[in-house]
Amino acid sequence: MKTAKLEDMFKGWFVGNFEPSAHKTDSCEVAVKSYKAGEKEASHFHKVATEITLVLSGRVLMCGKEWSAGDVIVLEPGEVTDFEALTDAVNVVVKTPGASNDKYVVDASC
Repeated sequence: MKTAKLEDMFKGWFVGNFEPSAHKTDSCEVAVKSYKAGEKEASHFHKVATEITLVLSGRVLMCGKEWSAGDVIVLEPGEVTDFEALTDAVNVVVKTPGASNDKYVVDASC
């Protein structure tokens, strides 16, 4: 058995090709991301990976639409998203495949 602490992982990513990682793999990436109200991420897309976000708690804004606890957002390769935490929020994010260096920041929002 192997154990780890989420707080020790790279920006919440605990599965994937990260150091440290609870499970190192290129097949997928999994994270639990905690945000404070007002935190943002720049508009970006992935050329290879599909990114799935589950809002566990709070309210967030992605692509100009508000999402809340229980919402699942699936972004296919090439789809642009931005992100803003409208309240304190926790998301689970899965990327498949786990494609290192596959995040492309863009100037425009959705």
